[in-house]
Amino acid sequence: MATDTQLADFIARQRVLLKRERDAEIERSSLLLSNCGPKLLEQKGLSLSGLGIVGINIGLGGKTLVELERPTAYHTSPIFPPHTFRPGDLARIEANVSASGSSKKAKKVVSEETKGSQPEGVVYKVSETRIVIAIDSSDASSEDLDLPERCRVLKLANSITYDRMDNALDRLEKRSSGVKDDNVSSESLHLTQVLLGMVPRSDRQSIQDLKFFDESLNTSQKEAVKFCLESPEVACIHGPPGTGKTHTLIELIRQLTSITSVNPKPLRLLVCGASNLSVDNILERLLALPAGEKGEKLKVTRIGHPARVMAHQGILESTLEVKATRTDQAALAKDVKNELETTLGILSGKSKGAKGKKPRGAERKKLWDDVKALRKEYRQREGGVVKSVLSESQVVLATCHSAGGRQLWNHDFDVLIIDEATQALEAVCWIPIFKAKKLILAGDPKQLPPTILSLDSGQKRKEQKGKSPSNTNTKSKTESKSPDNKAAPPPSPAPAPDEEDSEDGAESDSEPSTPIGSDTQLTEELNTLSLKAEKPQAKIPELRPPRTLETTLFDRLEKMYGPSIKRMLNVQYRMHSQICAFPSKTLYSSKLTSDASVRGHLLKDLPNTHADTEDDEKEMLATPVVFFDTAGCEYFERLEGDSDEGSRCNENEATVVKNWVDKLVEVGVTPDQIAVITPYQAQVTLLSSLLRPVYGTSLEIGSVDGMQGREKEAVIISLVRSNEKREVGFLKEKRRLNVAMTRAKRHLCVVGDSSTVCHGGSYLKKWLAWLDANADVRYAGLE
Repeated sequence: MATDTQLADFIARQRVLLKRERDAEIERSSLLLSNCGPKLLEQKGLSLSGLGIVGINIGLGGKTLVELERPTAYHTSPIFPPHTFRPGDLARIEANVSASGSSKKAKKVVSEETKGSQPEGVVYKVSETRIVIAIDSSDASSEDLDLPERCRVLKLANSITYDRMDNALDRLEKRSSGVKDDNVSSESLHLTQVLLGMVPRSDRQSIQDLKFFDESLNTSQKEAVKFCLESPEVACIHGPPGTGKTHTLIELIRQLTSITSVNPKPLRLLVCGASNLSVDNILERLLALPAGEKGEKLKVTRIGHPARVMAHQGILESTLEVKATRTDQAALAKDVKNELETTLGILSGKSKGAKGKKPRGAERKKLWDDVKALRKEYRQREGGVVKSVLSESQVVLATCHSAGGRQLWNHDFDVLIIDEATQALEAVCWIPIFKAKKLILAGDPKQLPPTILSLDSGQKRKEQKGKSPSNTNTKSKTESKSPDNKAAPPPSPAPAPDEEDSEDGAESDSEPSTPIGSDTQLTEELNTLSLKAEKPQAKIPELRPPRTLETTLFDRLEKMYGPSIKRMLNVQYRMHSQICAFPSKTLYSSKLTSDASVRGHLLKDLPNTHADTEDDEKEMLATPVVFFDTAGCEYFERLEGDSDEGSRCNENEATVVKNWVDKLVEVGVTPDQIAVITPYQAQVTLLSSLLRPVYGTSLEIGSVDGMQGREKEAVIISLVRSNEKREVGFLKEKRRLNVAMTRAKRHLCVVGDSSTVCHGGSYLKKWLAWLDANADVRYAGLE
């Protein structure tokens, strides 16, 4: 069991890593206040300049929506350059700054009072040509904004998330040291102790004759649901690409919120995710569920800023802000708010009939007393509205971060489900964990981890090779000091999650590698499987400080408790079997199999495709994997920007990609069925300049990171790296490569230089050998 020293070292290490990450984000955002030119800011994706205002509207929750675009008077194309703005990001609108550093004189748009202000808000929507910023009005009685005629949008650092993570670590430290929280349940405290290895997991509670709402689930999905229901404190679902992880979670939610033979009373659930998109995807599925036996739909509420919620009517209707306006109490709260605004208007001399005169003396004092009383009443009524909405909800959905908002203070839940748990920092997961008695994590540790700004490429290479700082003569950046000026805990000798310990299928899961038998034998086989899975539990949990923030809670629990803490979904419904073969063998111990519905599907099976000749059909539409090898062509990469932070592009490789897209479209594949992805932002920009003028925005062009969780009928990957030094950079990150190669459903095309890429480590070498043996390898020379 974890000792006091181990607990202290673990929390101290988390604090050090979080502080470093916070500093890295602040440093990146401080570019906005430094001498960094506007052009470089735009190249780094932190700014969109030369924008004009399309319109100003009022959105949900009284937010002011400012819609901006690139005016044709100043730009040859209305399409934004590549950028990093996403819904939910913090942003500031300010006067446009030209390359010379001068700014266009701000034009008064509405009021004098707000002149000179720089409104900050949240990115509400982003399209190829427009961005909408949601701004909270600083004055409840006025929606006026002073905005320049030409402006730019700057991305800002968000410190609130780090504050909440720091508070979560404070609370974790108290619990681990024996200081009990107020009103904390014994189940919640026990969950914390299990997650930290302070006490062992409880034995699973066997469930017999489990009836599933969705009988179409495959055996591994049913076993995962059963495993989660039987686990008293914590369970993990490992969902490789295309295996129906969300589908499985929906069944689990239905089981937990319904009265069944194994669930005597409906439980209250908190469902969180690493991103707003993952939360909204689950919510959309829940809203589509049929009504129960009594004709009642599942009561769900989505917490979050409307700007961060998917712009889908059903989802918006389920948000707390919208539901709170439709209760009887809400009408009373609105009356109080109107009275408060009227009183404030009299005090400021702006109300009708005041003629600019402010009250004085006793009258002023009385009005301020009224304001204080009205504010108190409004807070109480608003709090009552929120409480009534949430108390009636069986399922509350939020991101891990927003679960720490005031709306959920003093709310407890029976079960917490965290989707995309392998993309979330462990500290952010603790924010909702304190509200629950049981935890279920879902994700795939073999896909991309959380994005860590403070972990540079040099550190990543060291982590991948499994080096310990003690083996080197110089101190690395990961050797830091804890707040009390003592050395931080040494990194654990255990392999990091991204080490190459499972390349040859060495990963040991508790699931069988072959599908379980027929549905008629399901109950008996699941029970047998459950008994087999318990054998590895003899492993004694050991709490070790993480090397980096890339070590997620999912990763750590698997290392602490072994494979018995998780179940893997082993049937995928996305990829042709040939596309699935390599990742299944190297990352999933050959356990990932293709469902019959997708095993042999090709582009030629799409109703819109056609070919003039048999050769064209075979070459273009009947080949699942194609590799254009540029070895020997001297299609060398080029560095964009400065040597430290510049991105890379490859013009000749981009031309090969364009030619293949042209050919696919000629045989009937539509642009919206194709995605072109690459690891480098400079190559995204280059490919966009070649393909956007021809195919518009329907053809998706983006980075590997942006495609996680997505899929397309045909995917073309541009590897970019080609140089005489045989350097591949972060291309050797096999989790990034796994995401890239598993996005395609029917056709995967890889363009790259085998003579360079093969020097990027054993995993890349094996992949190229596999491509050479299984793909249609073609010469990439340009004629």
